[in-house]
Amino acid sequence: MQHFAFIQNIQDWSDQYPWLEMLTSLSILILLAVLANFIAKQVVVGGIRKLVTKMKSANSSIFAQHSVIRRISNIVPAIVIMNGIVTVPHLSDKVVTFVQMGAQAFIFLTLALAISEFLSIFNLIYQRNPKSRNKPIKGYLQLIKLLIFIVCGLMILGTFLKKDVFTLLAGFGAMAAVLMLVFQNTILSLVASVQISSYDMVRIGDWIEMPTLNADGDVIDMSLHTITVQNFDKTLTTIPTNKLVTDTFKNWRGMASAGVRRIKRSLYIDQSSVHFMTDKEQQKLKEFLLLDQYLNTKHSELESFNQQLSNQASYNQRRLTNLGTFRAYMEFYLNQHPGIAQNQSLIIRQLQPTSEGLPLEIYAFTNTTVWKDYEAIQSDIFDHLIAIIPEFGLKVYQAPSGADFKQFAAASAPVEESNHQFMN
Repeated sequence: MQHFAFIQNIQDWSDQYPWLEMLTSLSILILLAVLANFIAKQVVVGGIRKLVTKMKSANSSIFAQHSVIRRISNIVPAIVIMNGIVTVPHLSDKVVTFVQMGAQAFIFLTLALAISEFLSIFNLIYQRNPKSRNKPIKGYLQLIKLLIFIVCGLMILGTFLKKDVFTLLAGFGAMAAVLMLVFQNTILSLVASVQISSYDMVRIGDWIEMPTLNADGDVIDMSLHTITVQNFDKTLTTIPTNKLVTDTFKNWRGMASAGVRRIKRSLYIDQSSVHFMTDKEQQKLKEFLLLDQYLNTKHSELESFNQQLSNQASYNQRRLTNLGTFRAYMEFYLNQHPGIAQNQSLIIRQLQPTSEGLPLEIYAFTNTTVWKDYEAIQSDIFDHLIAIIPEFGLKVYQAPSGADFKQFAAASAPVEESNHQFMN
């Protein structure tokens, strides 16, 4: 009886101080919420995380880094506070209602963040699939996240305004035009993403070139609003998604798929060095294994043709030129080169003569797309051709430099000096 009397005395004393009873109840409620949060995160979430790490799966590392369950566990203390706040004495109804609405809004936001985290995990797992390069889904997932947060915002707003979500949506009908204006870029980006995915215009890893935006490199990321290109100088260019639909760009994927890369480069020949070849020059060039068969065949062809023109002047007859022979040598040389794809087009052609010489263009394809190897093959070819061109009596055109003028002045100085002495 004395024990019950003691409890009754404490209760009578606490009734004289209602604020103390309220603080005590709030403290107990907060401690319960902290305890529930500890149990949810350390016991439940910790146990699930250890279970996931022990599982031998290729995606276990992703689940370990991004925990959806940990975010969901944040709901537990909010539920404790939302249901326990009504047991705290001496609180006004407005405070209780406000705390419950705040806890409910926190639960909505936590669920939205958890779903967003789940979609991020899904995207990371999908990117490990080789097919993800052809069909990236990051843009669509971002759109879903945007819709989820819009719904979450409406539900939070409806909670504080004590209105249904559908009532709020009906009220926003008059603001549809404003929303369309605000989300104009998002809508354009969504349409562009659908077109890019449908027509397979760009994939992650593609080398694209877009001079208007100074983009020349590999696509490393595709999202709803932007596409990120890592240029070859390691800088990053961010391209709006809709620009890939409205503007022109070059995609080098076809080159990579074919496994070959084009060489389209010219040698500029000094036109004054082009002449008919003498028998002595032809005999000298027969020492080149590549030209022996060509010269014999060409000689027989010209003899047969010239016999039909035996009554005409000699300048009307066909004769071998050093330029034509050099073109034949270039073609034979490229046919024997191990770095040239022989199943692709191989053309040696003359272009329109210019004031800088006669362009002799090589149009061929290397059998590799590796940049370093491609440049090595191309350089090796032109190193050889520039070095061997004097054997054909040809010269590569080069504009005179300061050294040429200096050499010319030094050569003309003795002549001027002798003329001066003669005049004296």
